[in-house]
Amino acid sequence: MREFDCIIVGGGLAGLQAAIQLGRYSSHQVLVVDAGEGRSTLCRTYHNILGFPGGISGEELRSNGRLQAEKTGVLFEKDRIVKAERLGEQIRLTGSSGAQYMARTVLLATGLSDRFPAIPGLRPTLGRTVYVCPDCDGYEIQDRRTILLGSGEAGANMAMTLIERTKNLLYINHEQRPISAELHRSMKEAGVRYLEAAVQEVQQTADGHITGVLTEDGQIYESERGFIAFGGNRVHFELAEQLGAVIADNKHVEADHRSLQAAPNVWIAGDLGLHAEQATVAMGEGSIAAIWIHKALQKMKKKNEVEQL
Repeated sequence: MREFDCIIVGGGLAGLQAAIQLGRYSSHQVLVVDAGEGRSTLCRTYHNILGFPGGISGEELRSNGRLQAEKTGVLFEKDRIVKAERLGEQIRLTGSSGAQYMARTVLLATGLSDRFPAIPGLRPTLGRTVYVCPDCDGYEIQDRRTILLGSGEAGANMAMTLIERTKNLLYINHEQRPISAELHRSMKEAGVRYLEAAVQEVQQTADGHITGVLTEDGQIYESERGFIAFGGNRVHFELAEQLGAVIADNKHVEADHRSLQAAPNVWIAGDLGLHAEQATVAMGEGSIAAIWIHKALQKMKKKNEVEQL
């Protein structure tokens, strides 16, 4: 079983940016273990990233990032880490494949998974003309006919945010969960149109641009853009918890605001932590965490050199 100076769990934008930063120090053995999933695999077009005014897909960013990291000597392994434990000063990670990995330091960039139902036609539109983050992509629906697919109050709260962008907004409560009278009143006063109905299909063009939705009663509602807000997103906090990190009430992981260290020899970056869930923020945090991991590894190596004298 090979030992690494740092193992990065998660090959999304945070993990890849950290890998590039660590690899460029040219003094550490770094491994990225990635299951090949995550938010960035679903986003067909990021429009809010510096240098890509025409947009770039999550898959292209991941592919380019991996090549960039590999050129610095960073290694990659496709696996899903399911267990993390401490063995003295080392950390042992176990994958779903049964493989085990040893590390002196670990960066957790495991992120979160958005919850959304398996509505036919929805997945191909995600990150292309249907969005999840109003901070990232609210600009994309400005003054456009927009349908918000959601569930109960999670969707209602999103509707109150999106109505500032477009007055032509329809919120379809697909799961027909309850909404408080106060939220109903707020939506009505703000001009949000509201419908309780199960969506049978998201209709789209051949290249994945939403054109409308078909409800179970056969009605078609046309749309230029879409958003989803079903609530119940799953934060992948379990490995951090196993390594002694503090888990907040919302299941995100707490960490030092400066270094992003969450536990001894454990750092986090990206949507796993308590911050705005944006690709650009995740990349920045990956770099910050990597810098502090480098500092920690330098101290470890100096300590070992002194002990060997």
